[in-house]
Amino acid sequence: MAPQADARAFFVFGDSLVDSGNNNYLVTSARADSPPYGIDYPTHRPTGRFSNGLNIPDIISEQLGMEPTRAYLDPFLKGNNLLVGANFASAGVGILNDTGIQFRLHELGARRVIVTGTGPIGCVPAELAQRSRTGECAVELQRAAALFNPQLAQMKAEMETLCQKILGQITLHMKENE
Repeated sequence: MAPQADARAFFVFGDSLVDSGNNNYLVTSARADSPPYGIDYPTHRPTGRFSNGLNIPDIISEQLGMEPTRAYLDPFLKGNNLLVGANFASAGVGILNDTGIQFRLHELGARRVIVTGTGPIGCVPAELAQRSRTGECAVELQRAAALFNPQLAQMKAEMETLCQKILGQITLHMKENE
């Protein structure tokens, strides 16, 4: 088996599961830059994130020995800083028209891609708050996740076969959720 190459860059595209949630660079009254936010971080100081802990991209960055990816709107994300990665799931920027940029990931050197299934979406706090009076998960959303994940697994296998035919070596890793 060939030795693994060091990761040179890490780009994140996704939904709220990979959103660092920092809106320090947006004009908004919704803020997360004061206590209690950040109480579980090593510094115990607010960072501007709405999450109170590490998310999946943070953990991957740590494992790769890299700094956490910067939010797409971070003013320091330019020049060489942009070349090592960015989080395009940050602060809802994925819904903006100007983030529909076509990335030629393979041409830029991407060879490993992680695809994740969806978790128990009927049990996320927002759904429980909106739909549940008893704390029970939203059944229709749980069913949707149960239908989606097997189809995603099939699509992942088909995509990997097609990508290998067209591009050569590429690996899609899939994390299946229960």
